[in-house]
Amino acid sequence: MELPFNEAAVSVTRNALSAAGQVYPLRDIDDVRIVTGRRSRAVPITISLAGVAIAAVGGAFGSAAGLVCGVMLVVVGWLAWIWQEAVHRLYVVTGGEPREAIASGDHAFLERVEQAVRAAKATQAAQAAQADGGTTRPAAP
Repeated sequence: MELPFNEAAVSVTRNALSAAGQVYPLRDIDDVRIVTGRRSRAVPITISLAGVAIAAVGGAFGSAAGLVCGVMLVVVGWLAWIWQEAVHRLYVVTGGEPREAIASGDHAFLERVEQAVRAAKATQAAQAAQADGGTTRPAAP
């Protein structure tokens, strides 16, 4: 059996998409799409605001420890914002219901999987049309 796509425990064959222990037959797949999750703003902002408050209180009371701890929390909040990675998810629509098949931080990888699934479905449709060979007759008017 030929494997058109096999990378990072995800494979797309002529008949199925296999990812994360799940097998999705191509005949059941209606659509494939990639959804990108947004960064969380609440946690970094909360950490930074707590740091600003602690630094203000430490500065008002002349406490070097309070000021330093507050500034450190502001820096931690800023680093939490910068180091967040967006999570990309590949959804497979089967029977009108979207199901998450793969989650990854690498958007390019999910694009390759999406292209492989679409190419495999196109090949499968072309083979079905060729196998049919025009044996079906059009309906009479």
